[in-house]
Amino acid sequence: MSDKAASLAAALIRNFNEMPLTRTQREPHYDAQGVRLARGTAAQKLGASFDILAPGKRVCPYHLHHAQEEMFIVLEGNGTLRVADEMLPLKAGDVVFIPPGPEYPHQIINTSEAPLKYLSISTMEAPEICEYPDSGKFLAEGSLDKSEPFEVIARKGQSLDYWDGEP
Repeated sequence: MSDKAASLAAALIRNFNEMPLTRTQREPHYDAQGVRLARGTAAQKLGASFDILAPGKRVCPYHLHHAQEEMFIVLEGNGTLRVADEMLPLKAGDVVFIPPGPEYPHQIINTSEAPLKYLSISTMEAPEICEYPDSGKFLAEGSLDKSEPFEVIARKGQSLDYWDGEP
């Protein structure tokens, strides 16, 4: 492979079967392994990850996005999509589309006895606000410029006065 081809491959191609997985665990509900695929690539507006969800577990809390869209592609296993307070069955080959907005809070749950493997793809819109209906929290993230990202996790109602700290 030429130097140019190697450089292009490094910027454009990821093989999720060859990348090290990071485990996220918080008993009793959460246990997943995954890798973020777009980091270090030429991608500017897309995020992607490969996730393996342990039997009976969830990867993240029930949440909704105000800016980002997500898509999940079930590669292997079975589970449940909790969405808009409904439980929808998932199986290998299913593709799930989650638009932004309060109509579609969502969470993937592995309700089977085997690992659930899927790809997560998202638009990486910033700034972003996520809400967590079960806990009443929200996440606000973005950046003033690329070198200074910010992230705030708080509960609704615990805000400052508009003029707080201003001269």
